Amino acid sequence: MDYGFTTAAYVVAAILFILSLGGLSGQESAKRAVWYGIFGMALAVAATLIGPGSGLWMLSLVLIAAGGVLGWIVAQRVQMTEMPQLVAAMHSLVGLAAVFVGFNADLELGRVAAMDEAARAGLEGFAAVLAKKTGVEIAILRVEVFLGVFIGAVTFTGSVIAFGKLAGKVTSAAQKLPGGHVLNAAAAIGSAALGVLYFNDAGLWTLALMTLLAFFIGYHLIMGIGGADMPVVVSMLNSYSGWAAAAIGFSLGNDLLIVVGALVGSSGAILSYIMCKAMNRSFISVILGGFGATTGHAMEIAGEQIAIDAEGVAAALNDADSVIIIPGYGMAVAQAQQSVSELTRKLRAKGKNVRFAIHPVAGRLPGHMNVLLAEAKVPYDIVLEMDEINEDFPSTDVAIVIGSNDIVNPAAQEDPNSPIAGMPVLECWKAKQVFVSKRGQGTGYSGIENPLFYKENTRMFYGDAKKSLDSLLPMID
Repeated sequence: MDYGFTTAAYVVAAILFILSLGGLSGQESAKRAVWYGIFGMALAVAATLIGPGSGLWMLSLVLIAAGGVLGWIVAQRVQMTEMPQLVAAMHSLVGLAAVFVGFNADLELGRVAAMDEAARAGLEGFAAVLAKKTGVEIAILRVEVFLGVFIGAVTFTGSVIAFGKLAGKVTSAAQKLPGGHVLNAAAAIGSAALGVLYFNDAGLWTLALMTLLAFFIGYHLIMGIGGADMPVVVSMLNSYSGWAAAAIGFSLGNDLLIVVGALVGSSGAILSYIMCKAMNRSFISVILGGFGATTGHAMEIAGEQIAIDAEGVAAALNDADSVIIIPGYGMAVAQAQQSVSELTRKLRAKGKNVRFAIHPVAGRLPGHMNVLLAEAKVPYDIVLEMDEINEDFPSTDVAIVIGSNDIVNPAAQEDPNSPIAGMPVLECWKAKQVFVSKRGQGTGYSGIENPLFYKENTRMFYGDAKKSLDSLLPMID
């Protein structure tokens, strides 16, 4: 098969990927966008398998089948609440692939360089491409390989740690080794020095040692970030994985991989920037892993948490004219979205103004809450972003917080020493009454105490979110 067909197929696949990315920006077009991505990837894989330089058919088909089966099993088993850690795990695989491809490219380059002209004439595939490269092109390839391995290694260990934090297998608190940024800077400078040696043909050991340093950078950067900021980290690692894929594309001379990697890398970076603005974080500090820690003693909290039963909550809801519901990760864990949807339906049937307030990082992944609510058939037009609804809380009769902590924490505005100081939050405490559905009196994912729970107009509706709401539903008359 000639290059013309493969190039044309890659162009079509790239267009499908762009349509897929664009369609994901809206809830109504998201399902169609996913199919665009599926068809685009299927076309890209097929064009690669039958294109120039293709070979090892049996091995390729076995690996594709194995990967497809494994992906199907994972997709069937993973709960919606586990999507953030699944995304982090997928990022780690992209980073590891970049490392392996980079090492393979270097080994192949060394093998081709050791051949005479006669032996080079019979080469095929990637080796044949390397044999035709000039000295300048080989130098550029070395730069691509080095950058690809570096970014891939940082992405791999960073994503593994992000997975651990999101899954609760690694502490969500910000932790750094003694020396903090100095260690990161030393590892980065060491990697740059090894890069110079690598470009001057010092040997494969320079690439291997740089990979170890990059593994450390990825580990230490993400360990130094607190749990409240993990949604930004996941988005940033998504960007890293895209740039790693683009670097692989340059190394292999694969135009589609370059385009797709650039799409993922740039979109992930843009999303990270948007989220940083939403959380009042510095984009540079995210990249450097320099936030998530306190700067002093946290403010003392006075008062006590006052509990309320289902009858009390139902009475307040029956008397209320306006209600704002704030869903969080706890709603997802309890799988209470259907109960929330039913509560919404019953309240709206009584003529009450019911709306949802969504924080950009609710659920530990952008859009997580929107997906859950859409799945439960909650109308799109009553699901509002933080900036659209925050000013309406003072005129709201009842605010119901379901499984949220950090995104409704007034310490972000009241305590300059709080780890989330300056982060925009949903100002639900300004409503006339606030009910918090929560399992117990523990702190949230980030481990930060919430003064909201102690305010005079707040009542704690303890228990599993789904069971609590189900007990409440029959009382809404």
